Parts: sequence; C-alpha cells; structure tokens
Amino acid sequence: MQTTKIVLCILSVCVLAQPTSEQTAVQKRIVIAASTVLDGKGRALKDTRIVIEGTKIVAIDPKAVPVNYDLRGLTVLPGWIDAHVHITWSFGRDGKNAGGGGTTQEAAYSAASNAWLTLMAGFTTVQSVGSPGDVPLRDAIARGQLPGPRILTAVQPLQGQGEQTGTPDEIRAFVRQQKAAGANLIKIFAANSVSRSAMTLSQEQLNAACDEAKKLGLRTLVHAYKDAVRAATLAGCTQVEHGPLATDDDLKLMARNGTYLDPQAGLVWENYLLNKEKFAGTLGFPTSATEFARLTEQLLPVYHDFMRQALKILGLKIVFGSDALAGSHGRNAEEFIDRVRDVGMDSMAALVSANGLGAEALGMSDQIGSIAPGLQADIIALDGDPLRDITAVRRVVFVMKGGVVYKNAARTAIPNFAGRAP
Repeated sequence: MQTTKIVLCILSVCVLAQPTSEQTAVQKRIVIAASTVLDGKGRALKDTRIVIEGTKIVAIDPKAVPVNYDLRGLTVLPGWIDAHVHITWSFGRDGKNAGGGGTTQEAAYSAASNAWLTLMAGFTTVQSVGSPGDVPLRDAIARGQLPGPRILTAVQPLQGQGEQTGTPDEIRAFVRQQKAAGANLIKIFAANSVSRSAMTLSQEQLNAACDEAKKLGLRTLVHAYKDAVRAATLAGCTQVEHGPLATDDDLKLMARNGTYLDPQAGLVWENYLLNKEKFAGTLGFPTSATEFARLTEQLLPVYHDFMRQALKILGLKIVFGSDALAGSHGRNAEEFIDRVRDVGMDSMAALVSANGLGAEALGMSDQIGSIAPGLQADIIALDGDPLRDITAVRRVVFVMKGGVVYKNAARTAIPNFAGRAP
C-alpha cells in the first residue's frame, strides 16, 4: 500500500503535455466520414459516417452532416485491445531492465510515457497483468490527468509455489485482498516456462483461486504451460496466457469450455533479442546476454508452432496479447504482423482478436471492441489496408478514445469544423 501511495504522489507531478483544446473540448456532436470501416467483428462497411455524441457512438449514418473529420482513403476501425501488457515495466537509469518496480521519478515518468506510446500506437484499452504501480497510473488516466489507454490491472499476481502459496482458504483470502486493492482481474502463475513446465499450483489451489474470483465478479488469467493449461481449464479460469506444450485435446477442452487463449507469436521474443544486454542479469533472466539470446532464438519457433497448432482447433477463442514490456511499449502492433506473416493467421481474424473478441474476453463487449451505436467512441485509422498488407498496422494516423482525439496525423483527416459537407 505504501508503494502505491508513493507512486501516486510521483504520478501527480508526472503529467505529460495535456491534450490540446481540440482534445479537451469534446464536441457535443462529431461526424467522421470513412470510405472503409472494419467494424471489429469481421465486417467491412463502405462509404459511411460515424456519429459521436460525448464519449459514445450514437449512429452509423452515411448521410450524416456536417463532417468534422474526413478519414476517407484510410482504414477506420475500433481502438485495439491488448490483453497482456506490463505497462509500468521500463529500463532504469542504468539502462537495465527495472521491471515494474520502483518508486523513483524516473519509474513514474517511464510509466506515463509507456501509456502515451501505447495510446499513440492505436491501443485504447490494455490489460496489465500485475504490478501495484498499475493502479495509480490506471486511476490517473481515468481521471483525465494523463493521456493513455484504458487500463485493467491485476495489481499483484498469485505466484505459484506449490504448498508455499497457501491452502485453498488462504488463496481465497489472497483473491479477496486483490479485489479490495482495486484489481480488475486476478493473474495466476500455474507453471513457469517451456523449459520448466511442471505445475506450480495444484488442481485444488487453482480451483480455489478461480472459483473465488468468479464469486467476486473477477476474471482469472493463468500463466500456464503443458499440464497447467488443462488444469486451468478444468478449474473454470477465464483465460490461459502463453500455453505451449498443451496437447490438441487440451485445446479442444478449452474450446468446449469457452476458455480464452492468449498466445504470443513473436514480439516479446524479438524485443528480448533487440534488448538482450538490457535484460541479461536482471531478475528472472540469464546473466549472460549471449546465453539469453541463444535461449530466446530456440523458443521463438516453439511459440510459432504452438500458435499454428492452436489455429487448427475449431472454436478456440484466441485473443490478442503482446506481452509488451520494457522496450516494446508502443510497438504492440508488431504482434499482428508476427501472427499473420510468421504463423499464417488470417488478417481479419488477427484484427478481430484485438477488437470484438478481445472485448468479449474482458467482459466489455457492451462498451468497447466494435464500431456500433451505444459503444465508446474508441476509433483509430490506418494509412493502408491491413487486410491486404498487415504492416499497415504500423501506420496509425488517427486515434480517438472516448470521443477525444489524441492523434490526427493524416493529411486527409483535417478537422472540418466549418461545417462543410465534403
């Protein structure tokens, strides 16, 4: 609690440049013209207009006037949802991975910067899976003190260490503590990694954690490999993170039970290789950068093969999670490219995994994830067609979150406040 208070105090003075008058003065009514809209659920709309009042979309009306933002020639779609980030992770003053810890000014500045970069990359909602520092950042953004994506956080994860983790009753108490601390979800470690895939929690412990969370109205995300994937599914947990070494039967069970899968196709490993010197020797990583790079290069094809395996399972719900951490905030969309280019995922399915399906996994389909009346006006635009060239996800030129425009870099997206109908 003390750590959270200190971080909040730091964040209170760590306010990035405030939105411009265009951003802060949310218009009573905004009309966006678009030639191509991907609605977030797999449909493409042509030559239409999106009508916004306050924070929400109120109509899809091809004849709406006057047009305030002309996004014709671009691809318009809902703001993306990243189901797995570590939003406060950064590199410290020494250039090394500092994780999500730290109550220094540098840590707070970095967290605010991470949030800004993520929003500018088109991600209007993220799920940060465990750090007390997430809470003040989440709340500052929600109050409008800082620009950034909508944040859901696990606060502190349940670390799987077998009997050391506690009895089922003690685990239930831990879940209740996280709820009281402001957690939006519960993150659970049920196995360590591909190389250390043995379960670190028993079936009884997992049952207790996921059942208590469900009683409290919280979702559960389980870091799992091999046998832990089936155990998490049997326990009724909401979502499995990572998942390699699971069998086809395990994945079919997930599909039957409606358990979401959040695998990673490449960004996290590419980021490790890019910043191997910064991660080597820090908590949880090999001391040798050379050894770390060797292990990472070995693991990348394992994750590629696992996602290809998962894509063959009919009905399995695969959501978008980049595992963005120090060095990759703002580059979350590279995970789309990895999924389509390296694994063979359909481009539309990849996009929907970060829109409609992602919102469903978060239990927020009635608020975000698609462009439809009644939902939040989270709208982005790409310079290019991601269905033909997935690298268009790198070219986010327009970002609106909750009816507020934070980015308008498209030459054709000049605000038309004069009221002219193009």
